[in-house]
Amino acid sequence: MNEEVRLMKGNEAIAETAIRCGADGYFGYPITPQSEVMETLMALKPWETTGMVVLQAESEVSAINMVYGGAASGKKVMTSSSSPGVSLKQEGISYIAGAELPCLIVNVMRGGPGLGTIQPSQADYFQAVKGGGHGDYRLIVLAPASVQEMADFTALGFDLAFKYRNPVMLLADGVIGQMMEKVVLPAQQRRRTDEEVVAQCPWATTGKTKDRKNNIITSLELVADKQEENNIRFQAKYKKMEENEVRYETFMCDDAEYLIVAFGSTARISQKAIEEARKEGIKVGLLRPITLFPFPKKPLDELSKKMKGILVVEMNAGQMIEDVKLATNCRVKTEHFGRMGGIIPAPDEIIEALKTKIM
Repeated sequence: MNEEVRLMKGNEAIAETAIRCGADGYFGYPITPQSEVMETLMALKPWETTGMVVLQAESEVSAINMVYGGAASGKKVMTSSSSPGVSLKQEGISYIAGAELPCLIVNVMRGGPGLGTIQPSQADYFQAVKGGGHGDYRLIVLAPASVQEMADFTALGFDLAFKYRNPVMLLADGVIGQMMEKVVLPAQQRRRTDEEVVAQCPWATTGKTKDRKNNIITSLELVADKQEENNIRFQAKYKKMEENEVRYETFMCDDAEYLIVAFGSTARISQKAIEEARKEGIKVGLLRPITLFPFPKKPLDELSKKMKGILVVEMNAGQMIEDVKLATNCRVKTEHFGRMGGIIPAPDEIIEALKTKIM
């Protein structure tokens, strides 16, 4: 397949792109609002064309452990779920991070806590960027704000996962997963051959042991000194991510006196709010973190030096605001505006919050 322009949902774009970027396997379990990822893969039947495996597991726990096995063999594998389903995967995600394996994990967030609602939310920010499972580990976290980015970040997520031998999370919300937009899909790449996997992933357990020692994939180390060495190596890797992989976008910040910080769908809504606020003479701009980890600390810190105040807009009770305050050393007034339980904020609500909380 060549590059192609299509009208599709964000969830569908993930599935289409996974096939086109040569993924070897998808293992998942249905849950709203991301079920179309697996449904689309099943409908496209990539096992008949590229050889990609698509499997509905018995549970989320089974799915993430199948990802663990596929990643350990050097394969390009992924899973997707929504908030409570990702909670069930946390132990496996920690194991994968501890074993230093590449994979892509998609979370299309819904309202919580608990089973909550099937409506969109951004309340899994803490879970995604602060580790989520046990131990000192990090995921690279990409936050798409369009259907195009759902496709682009699927391919990027795989690339970063293999670059750092680390899980990557694509953290979207139900708005982006369910909305339809025009998207440019990449051209079809072929899947790597077994020989290419062996050459590119010398650490993998591929069964090809004739010319090398056996590889052992595990996150277990019973000797404390050695486990500390492992953790020191992990932290050095995460520091490299912070040095090299920060991604963000600004909007109307050149003359801004006030700043909105938002990610995902709330960033899109905030852009509209900014356009309307500027009609009233309010000079406000937007910083949109694209990587939630690594967080764009330095760009935000620099921008904050010329601002009178910062409003952090999220569909949660206030999570990313903690990282905003840390990045700016609380040098300017910083307040949060959020809606919860699956309610999407409106542009006029954001403008009102800017006026009452910041100005």
